[in-house]
Amino acid sequence: MSDAKMSSGLSRRMFMTASVSAAAAMPLVNSPTRAAQPASAKPAAPRDLSAVSMRINKQTYNLALDNRTSLLDALRDHVGLTGTKKGCDHGQCGACTVLIDGKRVLSCLSFAVMNQGREITTVEALASTDGELHPVQQAFVDHDAFQCGYCTPGQIMSAIGCINEGHAGSEDDIREYMSGNLCRCAAYPNIVAAIVQARDEIRRA
Repeated sequence: MSDAKMSSGLSRRMFMTASVSAAAAMPLVNSPTRAAQPASAKPAAPRDLSAVSMRINKQTYNLALDNRTSLLDALRDHVGLTGTKKGCDHGQCGACTVLIDGKRVLSCLSFAVMNQGREITTVEALASTDGELHPVQQAFVDHDAFQCGYCTPGQIMSAIGCINEGHAGSEDDIREYMSGNLCRCAAYPNIVAAIVQARDEIRRA
């Protein structure tokens, strides 16, 4: 064969190109027959539950709860008291406010197991058995202190705490000490007016 042409009439460059292409098409000897399978993840072990005895609205509830269960989730999912609302679940909106030993607490930030032996009050316990509303509830109705109503249970519970704590002396005080309860409907003037009415009625009682 000459340098320019092979006896078959093919150029050396064409021959080399065809040889390389054929070699590339051959399967690799050591290639795996199937892709490696990822190791299967082990299922998470179930967490142990703790026996928790809670005093809610003057009734005792014996529950089996994960230690991480918030008071809010215990009330809603395990006791069935859904008046306490889940808003942000980060302690920023106040919708989950309840009273514990008469003090305002954001139930989404409190573990249920922390509250054994304490008196927990939710919005369901405010009205009397004959249907008479609590003065704060009635004042909210009288002043239209709500629109969509989602924040209202937390607003009412916080208002009761605000009055009981002595922080409702003036409208400015009320605005300051109710600032942790947000209302997306912006019913704040009506809420303040309702708290003033309820404060005066409670003082007269």
